[in-house]
Amino acid sequence: MAASNHEDLIKRIERDLLDSYDEELELEIEDRNPDALGVDLGGADSNTDEHKAHRMAYFRELFKLQGELVKLQDWVAATKQKVVILFEGRDAAGKGGVIKRITQRLNPRVCRTVALPAPNDRERTQWYFQRYVAHLPAAGEMVLFDRSWYNRAGVEKVMGFCSDDEYEEFYRSVPEFERMLVRSGIRVIKYWFSISDDEQHLRFLGRIHDPLKQWKLSPMDLESRRRWEDYTQVKETMLERTHIEEARWWIVAADDKKKARLNCIHHLLTQFDYHEIEKPEVVLPKRERNPDYIRHPVPDSMIVPAIY
Repeated sequence: MAASNHEDLIKRIERDLLDSYDEELELEIEDRNPDALGVDLGGADSNTDEHKAHRMAYFRELFKLQGELVKLQDWVAATKQKVVILFEGRDAAGKGGVIKRITQRLNPRVCRTVALPAPNDRERTQWYFQRYVAHLPAAGEMVLFDRSWYNRAGVEKVMGFCSDDEYEEFYRSVPEFERMLVRSGIRVIKYWFSISDDEQHLRFLGRIHDPLKQWKLSPMDLESRRRWEDYTQVKETMLERTHIEEARWWIVAADDKKKARLNCIHHLLTQFDYHEIEKPEVVLPKRERNPDYIRHPVPDSMIVPAIY
């Protein structure tokens, strides 16, 4: 029985690694041709017809949704909307993956990601929300927070980085802070990515065994694994005390990474009554040619060696 469980675990880690390779492929594909993705990435299950069909369906839907995100972006810019989207969840829940898929084909001048490091000594003495306020959107912008002010409700509480008084003050302040944002014209959307105990364990093992992902495992991540139940308790408190009508929480079932991405993007699109913005036809101007222009050769010493 133990051998069978071990083999099953190895297969699941393998599938997780293959999914990581798929992530890199989808981030590189520019021709939006999912049929070109019938690549053999190895592995026992990677070449089955069912596996290929699932991958093709996923990529087709992803590209379609990304096309809609471009329309949403244009509408946000044209109508001067101000949008804040918070992505929260346990370590390895897949927040970064969906943020990458949302922003992949968007204009960074319109849609940007904010992922703040731990506060420095000066920031620790500021009003708690102060460093987040600096990153709020102006008209025509979307800001995606990869973790947000809800750090206080999660990691800071569990790890003892804030006092009990600071924790309670956060819950007194955050509903009014978010209502204030909404009254000022900012749309606030909050997502919590929910994964099971077993799935987080699997993803951590995948990171441990993938040299390209080991950097994602910080001491804080490992400690969060040990304190699973503590994080569960503070998450439940957070959802209960900050689920307000003006800025409600939306839970994304994230054990399946691909489905979580598609479901989250689809849901995000439904939150806006957007429409395609008509654009003037783009005409490429004719290049001017000056008979006196001479292009000087670049010295060989400046050329990057053609190794490939």
